[in-house]
Amino acid sequence: MIHRESNQGSQSHAHGPHGGPLVAVEGGFVEISVFETNVPPRFRLYFFDERQQAVAPPPDAVGIETVRPDGERQPFAVRLGEGFLESTSEIPEPHEFRVVLALGDGAARLMYETRLTEDGHAHEEGHGRGHGEHAHEGHGHGAGHGHTHGIVDPTITTTARGLWAIKWSFVALFVTALLQLAVVILSNSVALLADMINNFGDAATAIPLGVAFLFARRAPTRRFTFGFGRVEDLAGLAVVLTITASAVVAAYEAIQRLVHPQPVFHLTAIVAASIIGFVGNEAVAIFRIQVGKQIGSAALIADGYHARTDGWTSLAVLAGAVGVHFGYPMADPMIGLIITVAILGVVWGSVKMVFSRMLDGVEPEVIDQVQAIAREVTGVTGVTEVRARWLGHRLRAEINISVGPELTVPAAHEIANEVEHQLQHHLQFLSGAIIHVDPATNAGESKHRQGPHAHDDLQTHSH
Repeated sequence: MIHRESNQGSQSHAHGPHGGPLVAVEGGFVEISVFETNVPPRFRLYFFDERQQAVAPPPDAVGIETVRPDGERQPFAVRLGEGFLESTSEIPEPHEFRVVLALGDGAARLMYETRLTEDGHAHEEGHGRGHGEHAHEGHGHGAGHGHTHGIVDPTITTTARGLWAIKWSFVALFVTALLQLAVVILSNSVALLADMINNFGDAATAIPLGVAFLFARRAPTRRFTFGFGRVEDLAGLAVVLTITASAVVAAYEAIQRLVHPQPVFHLTAIVAASIIGFVGNEAVAIFRIQVGKQIGSAALIADGYHARTDGWTSLAVLAGAVGVHFGYPMADPMIGLIITVAILGVVWGSVKMVFSRMLDGVEPEVIDQVQAIAREVTGVTGVTEVRARWLGHRLRAEINISVGPELTVPAAHEIANEVEHQLQHHLQFLSGAIIHVDPATNAGESKHRQGPHAHDDLQTHSH
């Protein structure tokens, strides 16, 4: 059995604008590319901030070293180029090795690692091959998801730009909801109450992610050997239950107002709050769609269009206020009830997803992706079992593959290593994978089970 797991704090399998792997480092990212246009191949290092905006190379010491499969290590000195650092010596063939990046001096020196392969390393100036060509083919898992509260799609959280969009969307919608809350207290409007709950629900989606990142700083322990990713699911559940309870209260209030009408005050303030809700949601929609297109996230784009729909929902509150103004007091609770029913529909989908993840449920298309990726690796003769589970917004997988029975252990190890590499490359939200290798003549977990037998004075038993 061969286990490979990425270090979430130091490695990213996304690719930068020059086709090289984008390594997450403290304070941003470093793209490690191979430049060989009309010159011998050399490393080029490009630096980016947390929003993946280009920045100048750091003045501190920077070192880069290759580690070959046979253990041979080769350090490279670097010099300053026009917006990048370039190795002073060429990279010998074959281009298949681990790359160790060192940033800083002394006790502050930090080490990061990624991997380049002969058929998959990225070249500049149109020479991309293998991984570089399909880095953005859309292997993300969330393209088909509907909108949910309490969960952030993992395809968004694997880029700094996506996290930046989540943070500022939270700020905009939370401020919008607070302004509406002040008017709800003054006006006694049920329709505005429902819209405020809806906006708060959208903003609160970022809370589990913030909780997860807070706990992610804690290393796994002997008791919590998988780390604390499940805390994100618990936080999501708390958000969903809170929104559900609030929506139920809003529905109850709307029904009570239909049975026992009450006056609604400050109609002008309600209209203003409705417009604020529309403007806030439309701003978030434009922002999410723009960033989603920049990072190639279908999930973030879908969230943008959902925010646009919520903006029109806010304008429905305005319609209720106009109805009250023209002598139809039932317009406010009726609009409130309609919005509340819509919220409960979204929350129901969120509840199913949160509980599914807490019970180790995973989307079938993710399993299909894992199987398809593993089968494409040269040397893999079959994929017999695949299991996966979500720990927060990160995925862990276990895969049983079969290889030719004539292969040596090191050869089978290399195939398993490549399976893990391809999975990490295509599934950016994958935190780790356990690859179990069987000979093709004896593949599958069923072949490992022991039938009824007895030994050491034990009763007949099976495994």
